[in-house]
This record gives sequence, structure tokens and C-alpha cells, in this order.
Amino acid sequence: MFLVFEGIDGSGKSSQARLLEEYLRKNRSARTLLVREPGGTPLGEKVRELILHPGEEEIGPETELFLFMAARAQLVRTKIQPALEAGRAVISDRFLWSSVVYQGLSTGLLPQEILRMGRLAAPGISVTKTFLIDIDPEMAFRRVREPNRMEKRGIEFQRRVREGFLSLAEKFKNRVAVIDGRGSQEAVHARVVSHLPTHGWSRCSSP
Repeated sequence: MFLVFEGIDGSGKSSQARLLEEYLRKNRSARTLLVREPGGTPLGEKVRELILHPGEEEIGPETELFLFMAARAQLVRTKIQPALEAGRAVISDRFLWSSVVYQGLSTGLLPQEILRMGRLAAPGISVTKTFLIDIDPEMAFRRVREPNRMEKRGIEFQRRVREGFLSLAEKFKNRVAVIDGRGSQEAVHARVVSHLPTHGWSRCSSP
């Protein structure tokens, strides 16, 4: 099981990823691994800091894309792939769709080229289900208290990001659950759980 959470900044996807990981351990007896992008490895966390807090130097979309892919390749090779091979349920806070939307659909880089790079960074990795936490950008913007570099791009950029995610969800309907991100964390979590895959849990369960 490889489950991915996507959404605009401030959507609540990180909280929902943590809640689902706890739910799977407690209610499905699943051995789990929770990771985030960029990050999840010593190298990935350094890349994360560089991307979100670059200092005075401006990072172009191409540079940003290569940094994300480098962190992703390291995370897949050292964390995600071994966990999946061991039969664990992996929950990721962001994955390839974020690159397609943030560096592609929202900035002008070609999505098909980003997908090709993604296959090189994550060879053989298949996402079981993507949970897209959908929320109005203005509501999400109010939730952000200390914005990082990505969040400082403003409300119009977040609108483009949301449109990009929704266009991917429309294209890949069988692989994604669009979750209404409004309401309490508990209410959103219940919506996520209602869309969990019903098969495959035996190989994720503890011996």
C-alpha cells in the first residue's frame, strides 16, 4: 500500500497524513511508514531547508524541480522502496503530483517531462491511492501563520495550484479521492477513511 496526500499549502494534508498513519496502525494492524516531501532522509531534509529557506538567492523553477527530484530519488531508494518490499503501508505527504503542479502546470514547465523525470526518480513505484485534500485557497491562506517561500507566492499562485491538482484528479479518476477539506480535522479524516482501498491489507498487517 502506497498512499499519497496532495493539496495546496494550508489544505491540512499533513495533519491528515498523520491521522491516517495512526488509524492504520490502530485499526488495521498495519506496519506503517510516514514520510514527507521534500524530506524524509538526512539529504532530503537538507534539500527541504534549501528549497523553503534559500536566503537571498532566487531559485528558478528548473532548479527547484531538480532539487525536488533529487530528494525524491533518495527517499524512494532508502525509505519507500524497502518499506513496500517489506509489506508495510507507506503514507507520503506529497509525491510526484506536487512536482507536476507546482513546477509544471503552475509555472510553465512541461508536465510530461516532469512525469518522465519522476519515473527515473521513482522507478517501479506505483501509488495505490492519492487523497487530494481540496479547499478554497483563501481559506487555506488564512491557516498559514508563518509562511515559507512556497506559501509566500500568494493567493493567485495557490489558485493555479488548486486548478492543477483538480485537473489531474479529473484525468486519473480511478486513482484519486478528492476530499472536501472543510470542517474539523476529525470530519476530514472520516472522509479520508471512507475512501480507503478495501483490498491488500493482509500483506500490510503485522505477523
